[in-house]
Amino acid sequence: MAEGEGTIRLRPPRNPPAPRAVGWWRARWLLLTAAPVAVLGLLGALIAPARPWLLVPAAVLAGAGLLCAVLLPLWWFRTHRWEVTDDAVYVSTGAFLREWRIAPMSRIQTVDTVRGPLEQLFGLATVTVTTASAKGALEIEGLTHEAAAELAERLTRITQDTPGDAT
Repeated sequence: MAEGEGTIRLRPPRNPPAPRAVGWWRARWLLLTAAPVAVLGLLGALIAPARPWLLVPAAVLAGAGLLCAVLLPLWWFRTHRWEVTDDAVYVSTGAFLREWRIAPMSRIQTVDTVRGPLEQLFGLATVTVTTASAKGALEIEGLTHEAAAELAERLTRITQDTPGDAT
């Protein structure tokens, strides 16, 4: 039986996120880091006796956040992969803890497309595939808005044509 003709096997998915996902991940990381740095910096400016105890951690956190914003998104771009066949959705994520998940079409319950404000700014979207698994939904993030809409439509069409799993 050729691949794509009813065979589901654990293998690395082929498709990477959109290249602009790197910028989106960087922006998310910088915004996450900016809030505590701003609070520590403001408190350090206002409370003279505690200034060194507040500004030093703010500087360390800012440096670490900047370093992570530069390096981690590149690593994530190399490790995040997804693929959809007529039989299953394949998702591979994680930089340190690698996770490969397969959702057979017969187990898919819902397909959602999410575009948060930052994703909209970068022209990206996330497709969430909810299954009958206790492990939870599969997320394919970092897709262009157009690719996410096409994928959601394709998954909806395939799952409607796939008989449900009785198990």
